[in-house]
Amino acid sequence: MRIAEIHVYQMDLPFSGKAYRMSEGSYTALDSTIVQIVSDAGVSGWGETCPVSPTYAPEHALGARAALNQMSAGLIGMPVTGPLAVRRALDRLLNGHNYAKAAIDIAIHDLIGKTHGIRVCDMLGGATTDRVDSYYALSIGEPDDVARTAVEKIAEGYPRLQIKVGGRPVEIDIETVRKVWEATGCTRLSLDANRGLYARDVLRIGRECADIPFVFEQPCNTMEEIAAIRGQLHHAVYLDENTEDLGDVLRAISLGVCDGFGLKVTRLGGLGTLATVRDLCEARSMPHTCDDSWGGDIIAAACAHIGSTVQPRLLEGVWIAEPYMDIHYDSDNPVRIEGGRIRVPTGPGLGVVPDEGVFGEPVASFE
Repeated sequence: MRIAEIHVYQMDLPFSGKAYRMSEGSYTALDSTIVQIVSDAGVSGWGETCPVSPTYAPEHALGARAALNQMSAGLIGMPVTGPLAVRRALDRLLNGHNYAKAAIDIAIHDLIGKTHGIRVCDMLGGATTDRVDSYYALSIGEPDDVARTAVEKIAEGYPRLQIKVGGRPVEIDIETVRKVWEATGCTRLSLDANRGLYARDVLRIGRECADIPFVFEQPCNTMEEIAAIRGQLHHAVYLDENTEDLGDVLRAISLGVCDGFGLKVTRLGGLGTLATVRDLCEARSMPHTCDDSWGGDIIAAACAHIGSTVQPRLLEGVWIAEPYMDIHYDSDNPVRIEGGRIRVPTGPGLGVVPDEGVFGEPVASFE
């Protein structure tokens, strides 16, 4: 099997409700990039990458498409012997840009799976469950409003809640955390600052909410800032934005700077690298999520597949953007959260086949 065609599409993903707020900014729509890789046998594999914004992380939508344009021509005619060989080819074609390479990596996994009738989760080691736990991210808002939403989401069946904090007076964050805890009693809480808290504010939240069982997720901007206060914290710390590649994960583990991770498929460069990180986390008994920054059914399916291969005791959940949007790429097999859980797609590859014409015309094609 060889790569015969690569097509790149652009898709706007508007939010169905109010703006989504976190410490870094507020959003009402995001720009997703979809990749279609067609084999010489006419089988298509699909991938996706959807950065949140140019300032959230060192990645952005225009950069993803530029990187894909840089790499795609060099892949035409290449034999597909496995995802690793393609990943090594990508590294020879372009240095860095993991978030763009991830779209190709996901598409290659999907292509191989569809060609041979194998699910992606089975390619990655085998599913431990047919449904993975999800969690709901509570956007920054007024404390009473956030607590009210938290109660609704617990009633819907979500086993875990993430509370966005940072980017405003810390007193309001403390009030929000306490009201969510008092309203729900949820023992699986994460406070996600997306790098938006000063060390002094992290320490204050820890002191004033010492009785509440939560995890700090990426509270400060750098590993060094977190390491400086680590010994003063009584809550667990997970890293998210600081894990841009496998080397960062190894560094964090070796330094003992965190207790777990919020992992992103595209940030790490794709499903292959995330599977390696999964195994490292299992070796060190470190809980983690299997998520992405945003995206539609393709990204959601990828997250569900890799999440299903994680040891259940270590999986903190799989977050997808589906609850915040009304858009699905595959009208027959949409990836949804039901009762706080995601059913792992059952079809070959990702188990998602985008509807004909759903992405419009390609913004770039290579043959």
